[in-house]
Amino acid sequence: MKTDAATSARMARVRNRDTAAEMAVRRELHRRGRRYVVQRAVLPGRRRADIVFTRAKVAVFIDGCFWHSCPQHATRPKANAAWWAEKLARNVARDRQTDSDLRSAGWRVVRVWEHEPAVIAADIIEAAVTEALAG
Repeated sequence: MKTDAATSARMARVRNRDTAAEMAVRRELHRRGRRYVVQRAVLPGRRRADIVFTRAKVAVFIDGCFWHSCPQHATRPKANAAWWAEKLARNVARDRQTDSDLRSAGWRVVRVWEHEPAVIAADIIEAAVTEALAG
């Protein structure tokens, strides 16, 4: 697949960490007194969780609606449609494999969509952390 210069430049600007959604959730968790580490590899390899509660063994992923094929907001590019369909399907398959691998290693996995309000996402994450620490 050959991309034009404008597309290549646009893709180079796509953030893979510290997105607006991640920062909003992290600020809300911090405001609530929760402490965590960011962008931590919890399994061997390149897969990193966006937010990690190491003591509780909770790995949090804040998934972008486009890149992770949100059922409500996913869009499909018209240019190179077949390539993009395959690419996005691989992303989803990798997410499911990561979830499975983490659970097998004793971790709790929390996935929230980028469109989720930070307060609601923090509620979900806090509940998982509290439950994990309780036992």
